[in-house]
Amino acid sequence: MDPTLPALDGAFWITCGAILFLLVLSGFFSGSETALTAASRGKLRAQADKGSRGAQRALLITEDNERLIGSVLLGNNLVNILAASLATALFTRIFGESGVALATLVMTMLVLIFAEVLPKTYAITNSEKAAALVAAPIGVLVTLFAPVVSAVRVLVRGVLRVFGVRIDPDSHILAVREEIAGALQLGHSEGVVEKEDRDRILGALDLGDRTVEEIMLHRSNIQMIDANAEPEEILQQCLQSPHTRLPVYRDEPENIIGVVHAKDLFRAMYNQVGGTDGDSSRLRNFDISRVSNAPYFVPETTTLDDQMRAFLRMRSHFALVVDEYGSLQGLITLEDILEEIVGEITDEFDPDSELQVQRTEDGHFLVDGAMTIRDLNRANDWSLPDEEANTVAGLVIHEAQMIPTVGQVFSFHNFRFEVTTRDGNRVTGLKIRPL
Repeated sequence: MDPTLPALDGAFWITCGAILFLLVLSGFFSGSETALTAASRGKLRAQADKGSRGAQRALLITEDNERLIGSVLLGNNLVNILAASLATALFTRIFGESGVALATLVMTMLVLIFAEVLPKTYAITNSEKAAALVAAPIGVLVTLFAPVVSAVRVLVRGVLRVFGVRIDPDSHILAVREEIAGALQLGHSEGVVEKEDRDRILGALDLGDRTVEEIMLHRSNIQMIDANAEPEEILQQCLQSPHTRLPVYRDEPENIIGVVHAKDLFRAMYNQVGGTDGDSSRLRNFDISRVSNAPYFVPETTTLDDQMRAFLRMRSHFALVVDEYGSLQGLITLEDILEEIVGEITDEFDPDSELQVQRTEDGHFLVDGAMTIRDLNRANDWSLPDEEANTVAGLVIHEAQMIPTVGQVFSFHNFRFEVTTRDGNRVTGLKIRPL
């Protein structure tokens, strides 16, 4: 150092001020990057709808994250390198050759504390608020650096292409639905989200991925009315049935000619006999096909989301499910779809036997074989796979590669399955216990 040159002259203070200003800029860039990438677009949209112009700008500049991050990193690196260079020159002037090491140490500490940790800590805890505040200046920065960032983007993609990596600018790391599902699962594990709330939202999100085949009532369990039966038999069957809508067939169950509503049937029969003082013998000429509505058939591959929209559009609650050959497979109602969201819906007409899961005192679960794996998982918070089968009985048959007999025991997927009842080739009852 030149002894004739004062160390603390005007140039010294100007350089110190420049370094301080550059550290402030570095902190601004670091905090802005964290705020804009960590901010929830859903919350920003809600603020923008309430009139926040900052939130609206934040939404606009975060649409292209690649350009945003490129611009912020370019500005951050520029000020960091410039600040380090000025500090090196300043410390070298004062301390000579040892000033390089000292400048490195001091600038590392200053950048780490005041330009990285401090602004990023604030930004991560107030991400939406910070994003709205910095959106305007960062937007100007993105516009100014656009040519340089575009050139860097082309260069980076060219290098990645050499290594076989292709970048899709329209791709997202996580789909919105998967992000919501992950947040719900995380919130439930942390005790923030109740299980019932998680199940309802996840059930609504999954409607587009599931088909009517998975939740329909199988044809073997459908209560039908024979159009050729005596009117007294038809009336007795409707009175004993817990359902208000029943399919009507003629000659054979596959030949569905309509669907009758119990209220329409009772009203028509009441008018047929002539009211309270009428003659019941008039029912002999009663034709149920006259009060039946046209059957509504849907393919078994229809998604639950599409089917629910169709029900609402047609103002109907009942559909018959057929396969690709037109053969009857089952039926589905609007209530079945709603139960996938809100859980089992029961009323005073649902018999107690319809409870598909009962827990015993020894820790076993008595399960109806026709219960879907999804419903069982949701009821007990289990994770049995449902890729190969829809029902619990189907899962056991798939894993066993045979139709098991009563008393047979199997262990797979960390559960013990014991067949308790069987009807023909159908497994109707199981006893399950987690291992």
